[in-house]
Amino acid sequence: MSNILHITSPMPPSVNHYMGYRMISSGGKPLAVQYTTNEAKKYQKNFGEIVIDAVERQGWNVPIDTKQHFYVDAVFYFPRARMDCNNYWKVMLDAITHTQRIWMDDDVVCERAQAIFYDTKNPRIELTIHPVDYIGVFENSSQLDEFESNCIGCSRYTRNCSILRNAKSGRIQDEINGTECSKFKPKKENKEN
Repeated sequence: MSNILHITSPMPPSVNHYMGYRMISSGGKPLAVQYTTNEAKKYQKNFGEIVIDAVERQGWNVPIDTKQHFYVDAVFYFPRARMDCNNYWKVMLDAITHTQRIWMDDDVVCERAQAIFYDTKNPRIELTIHPVDYIGVFENSSQLDEFESNCIGCSRYTRNCSILRNAKSGRIQDEINGTECSKFKPKKENKEN
């Protein structure tokens, strides 16, 4: 089982060739309608199969969680010079999203171009995907655990504290400073008669 995934993508269509537009008439007025090009559909289908195969073959075992973010490190091997790597992320990440095997939506992706090379014989993009270390606003699981262990003694904790919930979702809040919460209120001790 693994939490690092290596995938090689064929060169996807650029973002300029991802969507097409056609004019239709709606209520007697011209309206531009967006559609996915055949080139993009073909790439997404083929690359989706590559992703599913890699997930199964490499034993990818990271549960899909809408709050889990991922680094996608890419080494680009372009067929020629003067190609912009920023134009190739969207189609590729959407193809991964369509598989629903790594994430539900690519809004959890931190894409990082690591290098750009030129290979006229075998253009491709080599990807390494792995979960980020941070969780919400916390640098790692240890910092989250430390913060949450302090929360257990707070009166807000039993009421599903919105500060903790928002912090786990990555929302910056004035109430949190590192592992300290300015809204901390100690639980009242139960007095026995």
